Amino acid sequence: MSLTIFHVALGGAIGASLRHLTNVGAARIFGPGFPAGTLIVNVLGSFLMGVLVVALARKGLAHLSPLLLTGILGGFTTFSAFSLDAWTLWERGDQVMAMVYIGASVLLSLAALAAGLFLARSLT
Repeated sequence: MSLTIFHVALGGAIGASLRHLTNVGAARIFGPGFPAGTLIVNVLGSFLMGVLVVALARKGLAHLSPLLLTGILGGFTTFSAFSLDAWTLWERGDQVMAMVYIGASVLLSLAALAAGLFLARSLT
């Protein structure tokens, strides 16, 4: 268990560092007016999640999931995990639940962010 936690933590550090470097690079290339770095990590992370889920399963390397999926991709972008969860629901034939999950994730996350901003701003 502790080795798994170490793999997740190590992967998370790598992924977060890669996300930071991507954001810095994208800001230099595209300028600060649009969050291109976030878009890049979300799309790239989701693509890599799809590739790795299949590759790890087919090669019998599921034991690398904590490092690669939860750690590196989780640190790089949690959007990849969200995308995999939504797609898994869809593929299982539960399209209604997939759409509920997508809608609830986006709307509730935005509402929670707004509530956090409101709370923090009202305290200062």
